[in-house]
Amino acid sequence: MAEHDSDLEALDAVRRDRGLLERLAARIPGYGGLMERDLRREVDQRQREHLARRVHDAKSLLRGAARDATDAGDLAALRPLDRAERRLDRLGESMRFADYGASGLFGVQKIREAELEALYRFDLDLLDEVDALHAATEQVSTAGDARVALARVEQLAEALTTRWAGRRAVIDTIVRTSTDRTSTES
Repeated sequence: MAEHDSDLEALDAVRRDRGLLERLAARIPGYGGLMERDLRREVDQRQREHLARRVHDAKSLLRGAARDATDAGDLAALRPLDRAERRLDRLGESMRFADYGASGLFGVQKIREAELEALYRFDLDLLDEVDALHAATEQVSTAGDARVALARVEQLAEALTTRWAGRRAVIDTIVRTSTDRTSTES
């Protein structure tokens, strides 16, 4: 968890990195909301890239385990390792190229901090799950029974895939809530 203290800190860091012109523009009525939207988009992209990179690293560990199995003549281990590697590849790609980057959360200008915090808590849980997956893939090469360790990787990958798909529902709820609130305020 120390590696990824919080998405709020990441958001604050991106805000601090903005130049003087952007800080000035943020104070212009109406323009600040556009900048916040772009900031949310940038943080989301960084988050997804980080998650995808960690999943890719886990996939690379499985590839190494497959090389080790080949070198040891354990050809029976190759099929399950390949299956797990493909699953992690699909998961990482779905994280990296999520299709809601141009709409949804980023089309709404007024999102309350509490709503963003709900997404950030969800994302922190995702980070923890990706870290658990990564740790499990490390065990595949070192475990006495690689099949048991690989079954754990498969279980975690399946749960993470389901959890990742749930992120869309969290974002849709935030967007719906914000849109409903905006329409009643008008």
